[in-house]
Amino acid sequence: MNNNTCTGCDRGLCSAAVGRQDKQLNTYDWLADVPGNAESTDLVEVQFKNTRKGYYHNVNNLRLQKGDIVAVEANPGHDIGVVTLTGRLVHLQIKKANLKSADDIRRIYRIAKPVDMEKYHEAKAREHNTMIESRQIAKRLGLQMKIGDVEYQGDGNKAIFYYIADERVDFRQLIKDLAATFHVRIEMKQIGARQEAGRIGGTGPCGRELCCATWMKNFSSVSTNAARFQDISLNPQKLAGMCAKLKCCLNYEVDDYMEAGRKLPPKDAILQTQDCDFFLFKTDILAGLCTYSSDKNLAVNLETITAERAKEVIAMNRQGEKPLSLQEDDRAKEAKKPIDLLADADLSRFDKSKRKKKGGQKSHKPKADNRPAQTNQQGNSPRQDAPQGEAPRNGNQQKRRNKPNRTNKPNRTNGPKGEAQQQPQQGAKPQQPNGKPQQTANQQQPAKAQQGAKPQQGANPQPSKPQGQPTPKENA
Repeated sequence: MNNNTCTGCDRGLCSAAVGRQDKQLNTYDWLADVPGNAESTDLVEVQFKNTRKGYYHNVNNLRLQKGDIVAVEANPGHDIGVVTLTGRLVHLQIKKANLKSADDIRRIYRIAKPVDMEKYHEAKAREHNTMIESRQIAKRLGLQMKIGDVEYQGDGNKAIFYYIADERVDFRQLIKDLAATFHVRIEMKQIGARQEAGRIGGTGPCGRELCCATWMKNFSSVSTNAARFQDISLNPQKLAGMCAKLKCCLNYEVDDYMEAGRKLPPKDAILQTQDCDFFLFKTDILAGLCTYSSDKNLAVNLETITAERAKEVIAMNRQGEKPLSLQEDDRAKEAKKPIDLLADADLSRFDKSKRKKKGGQKSHKPKADNRPAQTNQQGNSPRQDAPQGEAPRNGNQQKRRNKPNRTNKPNRTNGPKGEAQQQPQQGAKPQQPNGKPQQTANQQQPAKAQQGAKPQQGANPQPSKPQGQPTPKENA
């Protein structure tokens, strides 16, 4: 038994037994549930290999359903096809097919028998080898054409050669050579690049199988106006499909864009405000938004408003009025203004510290502590910039650290090391060796710095001044 033969139905045959190579869907019959739809007319739509269809009369009043395999009239002999549509919708399909005369509508003989199916499979098995050999014959004759596909009739008495050519081709000699080689009746049919892509199949730039190879039956003309209505860039590389023609999907949404475009204001309209004039920069057709610029050729002071607001401004300009701005309300303008979350951020926080210590290690700067300094029991505040692991220093230790070294810098009030300090007499100014008046110890150093100082050896401690006794400066 043939692998394509179906035994699930009572007739033993179905559309899978034909072994067709197309995966295309058919016209959806939305009148199938209407009572008496199939009996309303005897016209039947029959599909053959790939996209080829024919329309026939059911003169024998056969009970045909979608998917039945039938033997139909051909010239010469008969052909095998699959019923794809019955009922009232066949009249609409005939109008789309543009049949020129009623002679193109032939009749259905019978439902296909097993003998018819055997001849059909034998004829289909020769199609590929016939196509390869016919291409070699056309190349040998030097014809500028490409044979894309070959289709044998159901009884094997006729072969249809589908070819593609840019110019007119004289293939009279080719027909003679093909008839002598294959011993069948030859029919040449020219197809376009769209039909070729539908027969070969492939994957489009959208990642899905080509529309012409899955569900499309009729090819409508596509122009660049469809791209203009949708504001698509007129780039030939992006607008062209696998067949090197304009994509058929450009016509899918063009009607919606045309309807939405009627609600937009005119493109040449100039919106006048009290500040300046605005020109149309770009539009979002489906969203109904218009972006205007204060410069006719550049994007300057862009303002995005709705189409209704643009029409209101145009109506105000016609009456001689000029609004303050294109926006309806200044508050709404501030609300729509985007918020920059990184406006006050410091970008230098990402930079790593490049300073290194003497030992070659990177310096770790302690973080600043903003907490209030805690005072110790003596009332002195500890040092805030003390490194980690070190106890904070009190006020006395800080003063000792800042106190100058006595061994390196001699004291002006003291004489040479080891000599006793002379106390100035009352009523006389102390004199230095150079003749200048000597400053007293109380005037030279602060009292807090002398509290922690130890008296030198051999020096007489200076007696404290009694209360009420005038200083030497006052006596002078």
